[in-house]
Amino acid sequence: MSLCVLDEENFHLCCQLLLQLSEQLGDGWSWEGGQSLLGSRNITDGSDPAQGSQEGYLRKTALRSVVIDSSSVWDYEGGWSDTSCQSQSEQQEGEQEQAAVDASADTNSIKGDLEEQDEDDGVCVVSAGSSQLLQYEYHILHSCSYSTPVLYFRTCTQEGRSLSLEEVWSSVHPNYRLRLQSSPLNTITLQEHPLLGQPFFMLHPCRTEEFMRPVLQAAQDQHRSVNYVLSWLSVVGPMVGLDVPLKYSTLLHPAAPSPAEILPPCTEAASST
Repeated sequence: MSLCVLDEENFHLCCQLLLQLSEQLGDGWSWEGGQSLLGSRNITDGSDPAQGSQEGYLRKTALRSVVIDSSSVWDYEGGWSDTSCQSQSEQQEGEQEQAAVDASADTNSIKGDLEEQDEDDGVCVVSAGSSQLLQYEYHILHSCSYSTPVLYFRTCTQEGRSLSLEEVWSSVHPNYRLRLQSSPLNTITLQEHPLLGQPFFMLHPCRTEEFMRPVLQAAQDQHRSVNYVLSWLSVVGPMVGLDVPLKYSTLLHPAAPSPAEILPPCTEAASST
């Protein structure tokens, strides 16, 4: 079995741990649909927590103030248009995308480049837009086809108007927007939610294995545990405004105590005399 394969059972285990940590941090994640993942079984007892129907998803909502420049259209090659991962054009442009990856390694230089380009270059000039308060709803589901988690999301204004695909791309920070186009995370599409049957935006999972493999391999080489869903979310979430607090990492991997903290009181007293 591939190192990067995440079956449904392990997906539920990862989600259960994420929910427990979210509850401690007050981060707002919940499990929707199917049987609740919290309070049913201990994730460390080796048993299968999937008793009854487990079909469901992680859900979180958030308010974000974003800048949308509706006057300009991001027309970067292969930009916000609805394309599939299997398109021939994407394969033919592989070398160009790799060149873009190399060019985007330094985020500071990317930002500078974007600011220096004018509107005719096809890059959305975010600074010219107006700030709006948007409601975001994020769902994490398991893809049986790709054996990976998938991030679905939708967003609307305070008046209830849903954003178009073009507006969603325009609301993505310029640094992340360029990376989405020139990295394995290069496809945002409008899809039907597999459980709700409603239109949602989705970060396509066709190349998730590509960027998760080195993360999982490094964890395996260092003999340390890793939560697939949490590690994956820390990569894809910020692309669409979903930040993962660093406290998740500190809860998962507490810092080792210093020698002074583990020194027995009697030894500490003896050493001071």
